[in-house]
Amino acid sequence: MSDDGTRDNQRPGGELPHSLRQQLDALLESTLAGQQAIPRFDEFCAEVSGIFDAAAESRGGDVATYIPELACVDPERFGLALCTVDGQRFARGDATVPFCLQSTYKPIGYCIALEEHGEDVVHRYVGREPSGRGFNELTLDHEGRPHNPMINAGAIMCCALTRPDLDPAGRFKYVQSRWREVAGGARVGFDNAVYLSERETGDRNFALGYFMREKKGFPPDTDLMETLDLYFQCCSLELDAQGVAVAAATLAGGGVCPVTGKRVLEPRTVQNCLSLMSSCGMYDFSGEFAFSIGLPAKSGVSGALMIVVPNVLGICTWSPRLDRLGNSVRGVEFCRALVQRFAFHTYDNLRGLDKKRDPRRRALESWSELATLLGQFAED
Repeated sequence: MSDDGTRDNQRPGGELPHSLRQQLDALLESTLAGQQAIPRFDEFCAEVSGIFDAAAESRGGDVATYIPELACVDPERFGLALCTVDGQRFARGDATVPFCLQSTYKPIGYCIALEEHGEDVVHRYVGREPSGRGFNELTLDHEGRPHNPMINAGAIMCCALTRPDLDPAGRFKYVQSRWREVAGGARVGFDNAVYLSERETGDRNFALGYFMREKKGFPPDTDLMETLDLYFQCCSLELDAQGVAVAAATLAGGGVCPVTGKRVLEPRTVQNCLSLMSSCGMYDFSGEFAFSIGLPAKSGVSGALMIVVPNVLGICTWSPRLDRLGNSVRGVEFCRALVQRFAFHTYDNLRGLDKKRDPRRRALESWSELATLLGQFAED
């Protein structure tokens, strides 16, 4: 206090002195920034960009050839996009080039079935265990069900459960519209050439359909040909990496699309989906991916890879060069390097582990600093 009874650090009228106001403004700005999923987003993207460049050097793997149209894709294509749960976005390379979803369709296909019928009904027809076999193996579980929704048989079953009350055109439009919702209004196209190629060479998928019908695995009154047609159409949906990254971010955010702010999937639906992506999403590589990378993901033979960092962000990589198990070589290499650099592995927060960088700044620290500064001012 001064002799006249006023505070030395106040101006007349209770106005904060300029130096203190500057401190408070700067701290408030950083505190509000700390509320973002990744506060120092530009720095994070610069490091991610370096990881992308390193992965681009890989020339391993080959394009898929068992679907003739996929064999025509340029093997040097490589795109990356990411989107945080609060809508921060970044892209590199061929992120705006459309590609067929193929098996990256399956997580959302499973979500659609869950939203329509509920968990109990869906898992009456499809299991939730890793198969330990190839994604198109002619095999069912001990109850005569597909092992899980992330392999071909399980995805076909989810198609059988998807709006059977509609005609074929209506069912396809419905699926397309749901994808548009989870992808934040992105263009969801359709590659008719791939669809025709899939249907022409889809003997194994036809065999899976007949096998499940022989085991009486389908819901009553299922039209098998319509169901298989819908499955081929779903695999032939087209998005780019940016759209798939938004869809992955919708899953990361518990079903709220970060672009529109709308809830498009129920939290329980997303929880079930991420659980199965973690255990079954990477074909025969699922166990190794869960062990070494530790994130929910789904790959497709088009070279797409959808990765979810729960409560933080969604990522999509697209590179058509595949390993022998059908996963994108560059996509997997990118994921390995990402979790080596950042604390994104599910169990990176265990005590005693070597600390990696965590781009998720704790906003609570900034709020504490702000409260301390205000408290000091009040005491003066």
